[in-house]
Amino acid sequence: MGVGPWAGEWPVGADGELPGHLDPDLLRDGDRRNVVDGYRYWRHEAIVADLDTRRHGFHVAVENWGHDFNIGSVIRTANAFNAAAFHIVGRRRWNRRGAMVTDRYQHEHHHPDVQHLLDWAAAQDDGRGIPVLGLDNLHGAVPLETYALPERCVLLFGQEGPGLSPEAIAGCDALLEIAQFGSTRSMNAGAAAAITMHAWVRQHVFDQRP
Repeated sequence: MGVGPWAGEWPVGADGELPGHLDPDLLRDGDRRNVVDGYRYWRHEAIVADLDTRRHGFHVAVENWGHDFNIGSVIRTANAFNAAAFHIVGRRRWNRRGAMVTDRYQHEHHHPDVQHLLDWAAAQDDGRGIPVLGLDNLHGAVPLETYALPERCVLLFGQEGPGLSPEAIAGCDALLEIAQFGSTRSMNAGAAAAITMHAWVRQHVFDQRP
């Protein structure tokens, strides 16, 4: 994965110097990071700054009570869809293997409990708050497929197995479920998060095109 050292003369800007977003170490040694081709040889800080100019309005939050391996997969998908930030609720330490270092390009927030996350969401947008939407296939949940996702919101996912905690269920502004048609009670948490984020992108990115 990645590319080798820069072939030929290094790029220079109008001033004859190496552009500030490029990393001389990567140009010399090659870039083996898990980044799209457009970010090859870029400094890490420059990539984050560029992503910040076009991050989407949804946040991704995951409850972390059991050190769930799937959290890394959720965060990797949050990076792929350029979420505003990701939030870890519960244990500060989480299993980062599945993220494949993509968490370094996101903004991370930690909340010791669900109420802390709810208070954070309520304080956003100059105190007007942004809704927290829980994803779980619970009785009374609204189908994700028919729900108008807000442009600014927090998408909250429970851990693999138990799903959302009782505190999260009680505190969410709405509970959403993904339509299922087979015999299994639930799908993988990482898959559910990917479907939900893609639903937001379809409503707020592709449906807004002229």
